[in-house]
Amino acid sequence: MERWRLIVSGRVQGVGYRQALCQRAQALGLGGWVRNRSDGRVELEAEGCSHDLEQLRIWCESGPAGAQVSSVSECMIPLEGHDWFEVRR
Repeated sequence: MERWRLIVSGRVQGVGYRQALCQRAQALGLGGWVRNRSDGRVELEAEGCSHDLEQLRIWCESGPAGAQVSSVSECMIPLEGHDWFEVRR
């Protein structure tokens, strides 16, 4: 098990990015959360097996229709034991 924090830059707010990401994370069986940041980026923390986290990171690089992702930065952080995924405000 690993936990990653990802920051997604580009046109990622107002295009359904958080909800679509939440659905993708849930389909992968990941725990964590996603939220909009005041600087226009989207931030998420997700935990699960490294393969599933990598699949989510790959999805984040394109996102849903309407998104225009310019970059995805990631770092590993300590596990918290989340077994659900949610959209935060």
